[in-house]
Amino acid sequence: MNESAAIPRPTGGPAVTTPLLQTVGLRKSYGTQVVLDRVDFGIDAGAVKAVLGPSGSGKSTMLRLMALLEPADDGSILLHGREIGTESGRAGAARLPERRLARQRAEIGMVFQRFNLFAHLDVLHNVTLGLTAVRHVGKAEAAQRAQAMLERVGMADRMRHYPSELSGGQQQRVAIARALVLEPSVMLFDEPTSALDPELVNEVLVVMEDLAAQGMTMIVVTHETGFARRVAHEVALFHSGVIVEQAPPERFFTQPEHERTRAFLAHVH
Repeated sequence: MNESAAIPRPTGGPAVTTPLLQTVGLRKSYGTQVVLDRVDFGIDAGAVKAVLGPSGSGKSTMLRLMALLEPADDGSILLHGREIGTESGRAGAARLPERRLARQRAEIGMVFQRFNLFAHLDVLHNVTLGLTAVRHVGKAEAAQRAQAMLERVGMADRMRHYPSELSGGQQQRVAIARALVLEPSVMLFDEPTSALDPELVNEVLVVMEDLAAQGMTMIVVTHETGFARRVAHEVALFHSGVIVEQAPPERFFTQPEHERTRAFLAHVH
């Protein structure tokens, strides 16, 4: 892993491309509370997009919908320009059967705030489980691929340890390896360092910076504004279920256009 790797950013004018992953008019409510209000959001292949905002602004909910962990009330999610999660029929759009959802989820890696490792499995088996259960890879090949991924995140020497024997930072690196081993098209990170002790945050950020430097498409919900400014190609601010502002990091942090953005940045700084 390279702590000082330069993160390439786009140059010149915006290219006309189809986002790798996008939402169109995404809406989600819980009871009478509207959590996402017709959100249009997208990310191009190879880009890193940081998502900031106060608690309850809809950031994590958007990731869960994009990862097909919950159904949206309205709107569409597209991967490589094709709608996922639902299919159209005579009665309108319907959620896909769980088996098809599982196949689509494998294209979208998700790393949670809490590590969600299986306590009864050692590190190696936590990482191989998706390969054998979702991709139907043989055990020997799955173990080989998992070992290579654990090496990539600096956890190869902990393969036979159980989650209870690891620090929070180590558990989160295993969780990243578990998502990456399925070779997803995009990685979603939901505040991956917020549950860690301060001294453990950097070891996870280093892994994420290394992924960005290697061209992994990443959407990162985070409070780490330094990471967002250093690594992201674009930064978006959520507030009350809508995107208030999105811009390249230098402009977002030094010349925000919206008063809500200025207030948020003043608070976090």
